[in-house]
Amino acid sequence: MKFISWNVNGLRACKDKGFADAFGQLDADFFCLQETKMQAGQLDLSFEGYESYWNYAEKKGYSGTAIYTRHHPLNVTYGIDIEHHDKEGRVITLEMPDFFLVTVYTPNSQDELRRLDYRMTWEDDFRRYLLSLDARKPVVVCGDLNVAHQEIDLKNPKTNRRNAGFTDEERAKFTELLASGFTDTFRYFYPDRTDIYSWWSYRFRAREKNAGWRIDYFLTSKRLDEKLVSAGIHTEIYGSDHCPVEVVIDL
Repeated sequence: MKFISWNVNGLRACKDKGFADAFGQLDADFFCLQETKMQAGQLDLSFEGYESYWNYAEKKGYSGTAIYTRHHPLNVTYGIDIEHHDKEGRVITLEMPDFFLVTVYTPNSQDELRRLDYRMTWEDDFRRYLLSLDARKPVVVCGDLNVAHQEIDLKNPKTNRRNAGFTDEERAKFTELLASGFTDTFRYFYPDRTDIYSWWSYRFRAREKNAGWRIDYFLTSKRLDEKLVSAGIHTEIYGSDHCPVEVVIDL
């Protein structure tokens, strides 16, 4: 099965920048979106053979997630069942017969790290949520996790050390999540690969210079390691300040 995840940074804008062509080209079983920035009824975007599920933020033009799937789920849930986390449309979970698929748009710690304390609470609660699923069946979790885990995951680690997405605190929470029983699928196949990223600032011609960050991930329950087939980052696809990331799993 092929899984794609893409932070589209506004689906209505991305739709006008070739989203449908990219969707068809990638030909995924599951296509997960983050930062849709939409409310219900603002865009009718359907694809033959797919059903879709949407989680909208209460705040207009903010956050939001979606999943297109070729496979009908047993169950769909929205959020992580904690009210103060579940107002921003950040999580969708599909229960499939043999696994859970979770897409997430992790909160950004923001300028001057003004939301770092909230981010730390989110990290702990989201990890507990994933482990509660993992206790039942394996988990595939994807999305914009808003953290570059290692120095090789961004172009300029030294100058970004205390910036949102590359704080010691955020990186430690990611390490803790992996240690609790999850695999970073891209690093599983490419443990030392450098200069491949999934997000570039719109400023300073960052994408042209490949001055980016790898902050979009597929993580899988450790017991799926032997079923991992391939992982990739589609740097050739434009339409957002992020590019799609992929994993193929023999499920």
